[in-house]
Amino acid sequence: MKTIEVDEELYRYIASHTQHIGESASDILRRMLKFTAGQPVRTAPVVASGQAEPSAAAVAAQRPRDRVRAVRELLLSDEYAEQSKAVNRFMLVLSTLYTLDAAGFAAATDSLHGRTRTYFAGDQQTLLANGTHTKPKHVPGTPYWVITNTNTGRKRSMIEHIMQAMQFPAELIEKVCGTV
Repeated sequence: MKTIEVDEELYRYIASHTQHIGESASDILRRMLKFTAGQPVRTAPVVASGQAEPSAAAVAAQRPRDRVRAVRELLLSDEYAEQSKAVNRFMLVLSTLYTLDAAGFAAATDSLHGRTRTYFAGDQQTLLANGTHTKPKHVPGTPYWVITNTNTGRKRSMIEHIMQAMQFPAELIEKVCGTV
């Protein structure tokens, strides 16, 4: 097994193509590239770093029990700490939750809606149909759009619902909601 480094945007794109919990990065890339074992390989220059460690989210994708660690590492990350707006932290948390368990995220968002509003959809137009001032934004690395003109309390409530549905520990849910 070799280790490669990829930037965050590319990593999230690859991780967004996870089809089931525990699927390895190699499996995802093989499927995306339509590459099968034993297929002849074209040689290309590759820069490998033997000292690189896999990111927390990559480890979590391989072992579901490490999902908690991946979320905690997100909360401690520089990228998360640098976000000055609640909406940006909200989007980072949503992206991470989707990366960790796409099917669980989908099930949680399907059951999440307000009395008169749809919070998540597969396209911007669906959200705009439920209100022209919803400020829909695409959740990076996912096929989802989310409304963002809700107050911070509602954003926390949405994250709490999703994390509960994905069966995260209560103390972690509280910690995440407290940082949004």
